[in-house]
Amino acid sequence: IGLLDIAENLPQSRRGRGDHKASAHSVAQIGICSVPFNPGPSTLGPMTSTAAKPAPSAAPPPRQKAPIDEARAAQLRAANINPRTGLATDYLNHFNEAIMLLEMIPNIPECAEDFLGWHPLSYGEHFHASNFKARDLAIEAYESADAVTRTEFDNITSAMTSILTAVSTAMREAKQDKTRARLAEQATVWVKPLVMLAGGVINGSSEADVDYIMTH
Repeated sequence: IGLLDIAENLPQSRRGRGDHKASAHSVAQIGICSVPFNPGPSTLGPMTSTAAKPAPSAAPPPRQKAPIDEARAAQLRAANINPRTGLATDYLNHFNEAIMLLEMIPNIPECAEDFLGWHPLSYGEHFHASNFKARDLAIEAYESADAVTRTEFDNITSAMTSILTAVSTAMREAKQDKTRARLAEQATVWVKPLVMLAGGVINGSSEADVDYIMTH
């Protein structure tokens, strides 16, 4: 099933608050994302028998992060880079620009051409091309960030890039403004929660914080 077929069969409005959580998971169901939406391990284990089993071994202690040098932390904070994660929210402006254009398409169909001019950029490419004052520091901090945190962040931003690229391709094939409008509305519903999720990773939010974001 292609995105174009999905858009043509969507109901007229998909803007309810309750749609955001479910629709984020629908991304995986239609095969848009090339990376998993949730990079964490599955909580579903294999089926087991009811026979008695030895008690499971204790879980390993949580990984301890190295203390942050205060001078380094101050330098990062001054540049609007989170010192705990080494990530900057400025990169999310790249995706917010696409969302802004998508939100305009249902009322101003001509904005579809502006959205089609949006091109994916990696974290480094975004800062290299930006006027961000501390762009070199932002790139260096990202490259030296905790590998687990960076991978989680990259998985989310890659998912957003995959969605927006697929929607762009479908929009180029669409012949009617109403089809483009439905594509734009659905893409917004998919991508907005992911931007919030990426922001949570940047700010070092806990799993509980992310759950709150996804349900509000």
